[in-house]
Amino acid sequence: MLIVLPPSETKAPGGVNDPMELSFPEFNGIRDSLIDALAHTPIEEMDAPASKRHEAEENHSLREAPVMPAIHRYTGVLYDALDAATLPDSAVSRLAVGSALFGLVRAGDMIPRYRLSAGSRVAGKTMKAWWGPSISDALGAEPFVVDLRSGVYQQLGPVPGAVTVRVERDGKVVSHFNKQYKGELARVLALGPQVDSVEGVADVARAAGMNVVVDGTQLTLAV
Repeated sequence: MLIVLPPSETKAPGGVNDPMELSFPEFNGIRDSLIDALAHTPIEEMDAPASKRHEAEENHSLREAPVMPAIHRYTGVLYDALDAATLPDSAVSRLAVGSALFGLVRAGDMIPRYRLSAGSRVAGKTMKAWWGPSISDALGAEPFVVDLRSGVYQQLGPVPGAVTVRVERDGKVVSHFNKQYKGELARVLALGPQVDSVEGVADVARAAGMNVVVDGTQLTLAV
């Protein structure tokens, strides 16, 4: 089971002065081209507010930037709920993150801080044009995927047959706490038994006290 998380806009600074270490080597050609293109993209074209300008500037020197494990680089509500620092290695090994810059990274991959989203354009091309079918092909080769990415990242690499999750309250989609509940579910699944079906995912969630309903390959989490 591979649990695919969305990235976060906020990313922890710092790290160690080592080279990037990335899984999914089939993406390396696209990654290298994107990194090269970003290095030559003016800050003004990076769609960064003034408060994030310093982060956008880091896009110009990604190969020399400090790195840290992806699961600690990404921050925010979902990652607070996941609390990866307290997970054993066996649980962390089930986690991956969708990325506009790297396509997919596993939790332990060593990555720099960067500023790029699924809605960005680089060298006049959308992220969907940059990635084409690559992400779908890679995830399609996985035996079983739980796809917790947000809609815009799912569009970068749709995965037919993957389990997707909808968070509802009183029959309406939850927006404000959506990331928190997905982080809690990701933690439960990472720590739980290995499963290979949407029914198995639902059983693990229910055993943790979550209220879920299965509809095809979609799991609705009622909160």
